[in-house]
Amino acid sequence: SVMEGDSVTLNTDDTDIQRNDQILWRFGHNNILIAQINRKNNKSKCHYNNAAGRFRDRLQLDHQTGSLSITNTRSTDSGLYKVTSTRTKSSLNTFNLTVYTRLPVPVISTGCSVLRLYKNCSLVCSVLNVGHVTLSWYKGNSLLSSISVSDLSISLSLPLEVEYQDKNTYSCVLNNPISNQTQHLDITQLCHTCSGRLIRLQSPM
Repeated sequence: SVMEGDSVTLNTDDTDIQRNDQILWRFGHNNILIAQINRKNNKSKCHYNNAAGRFRDRLQLDHQTGSLSITNTRSTDSGLYKVTSTRTKSSLNTFNLTVYTRLPVPVISTGCSVLRLYKNCSLVCSVLNVGHVTLSWYKGNSLLSSISVSDLSISLSLPLEVEYQDKNTYSCVLNNPISNQTQHLDITQLCHTCSGRLIRLQSPM
């Protein structure tokens, strides 16, 4: 697994490669040929036609090891990669690559609750256009609630209600298997309007 924009190198099992071998790299369940190395004449070729066009100018081959490097990875590069030898006609190695998009910082918005004379502050932590992530609320280091999505979600949100005088530390965390983004909650700043309404409600006529 890699982060979008990073580079990744897929290696063959070099012990099975002979000097006269032709190495073929294929992508996806349709086994699209994306690159090949002819070790006999030390030549290589990347195929960018049709479905393989997504890799244009982003593939690099190592003649000695037969490895394939993908630069500036994209989420569309996720999938199955297979390397074979024309001599053995069997798979030398397979890779199931996942490229994760860079995570946005969660956004915390607020609204005052009508419960308990505005003593409570209703919060929503949200993110847009994310996939394969978990969105969570934490009180200190303790998990309060979370929601997960596997496919791409246009909008993901998670509510939380706190008292505006709460002195605990809260944070909203968005994470996938290889990275995370955290937004810390400033109750005083976000919930000050609720505090003002409570004061007005309690003031004598």
